[in-house]
Amino acid sequence: MIPLAIPDLKGNENRYLTECITSNFVSCVGPFVNRFEDMVATASGNLRGVATASGTAGLHAGLVAVGVRAGDLVILPSLTFIASANAINYCGADPWLFDVDRATWNIDCEQLAQQLEAETEIRGGEVIHQPTGRRVAAIMPVHTLGMPADMDAVVKLAKQYELPVVADGAAALGAADKMRPVGALGADLTVFSFNGNKTMTCGGGGMVVGDDPILIDQVKHLTTTARKGPGYDHDRVGFNYRMTNVQAAIGCAQLERIDELVSAKRRIRSIYNQAFADIPGLTPFPDYSLANANNRSSCWFSGVLVEDADQERILSLLDHLQNCGVESRPFWKPIHLQEPYLHAPKNDLRVCEDIWSGIVVLPCSTGLLPEDQEQVIRGLLQTVSN
Repeated sequence: MIPLAIPDLKGNENRYLTECITSNFVSCVGPFVNRFEDMVATASGNLRGVATASGTAGLHAGLVAVGVRAGDLVILPSLTFIASANAINYCGADPWLFDVDRATWNIDCEQLAQQLEAETEIRGGEVIHQPTGRRVAAIMPVHTLGMPADMDAVVKLAKQYELPVVADGAAALGAADKMRPVGALGADLTVFSFNGNKTMTCGGGGMVVGDDPILIDQVKHLTTTARKGPGYDHDRVGFNYRMTNVQAAIGCAQLERIDELVSAKRRIRSIYNQAFADIPGLTPFPDYSLANANNRSSCWFSGVLVEDADQERILSLLDHLQNCGVESRPFWKPIHLQEPYLHAPKNDLRVCEDIWSGIVVLPCSTGLLPEDQEQVIRGLLQTVSN
């Protein structure tokens, strides 16, 4: 079976893990944590980083740090993994859901501008969502599949309405827009995930990066149980969201090869996109970096959009690929269709609803062999031709 996405652990992982064990630094303090924070901050174009137990934990802490509180709304595209919405919910807030742009699968900034103008007012220095009377507290753009959202447009609106921006860049480390690393695109905070299926992994864990030292210090404080000083004094409700030295050791080894890993992902995406470009009924995954060298998607997952496909057809396609020895999966079900968020405020979501059920993710491990990728392509083309 050709797996969907597995780690590539061919660097210094074993040596660094041995250092952790021989030094007894295996918990949430240790030299690799500090090193990893510095390395990720540099790679993302930021001054500081705070390592966390997961990307979701990083999003939660980041939202709390910028002032999101119970009863608020946070702007979010509906086409995202449910963890984005859950992090908002952990604050006692709810997502205000927006559609995505068909060409990029990132938040539709035209709709965002229109709805902020039509449905909000400034009251007492706060942005109020008129239909619900709730405060709009932040914007959470998602760099879907590692392709940077239109952050110039997002940041312009954020400044106009004085809203903080916490970007979900779960799989976007290594991406860039107009030669700017993904963390340097104007968000107050950007959050990465290092789950096992990411381009670079720690086996788990996340990172919050930013340039504002006060804000980053706040994130650090929150994620270390809001502990003050060497004793057991805590000045607010904090979270035990720390990354272990063992995870950070793996992360350091992975990050030493980030350019190699992202290049492999981009090569895999390019081959799939070329194979499916002229096939009726199939649309390759979006990737603006293939047309402009100044833009760089990290191309986390790759696959194909099957046009006008219902769930029955997609399940049949997945079964056929399984029989061909190919692991494949459907894509995220949009947030507005998930049971916990059925009543969340939302806008016209026609693009989300049109594309999500037809998206098929194909094997894209960085170590995917050319002959294996050819097997995947043959299996998919046999299915759609039947």
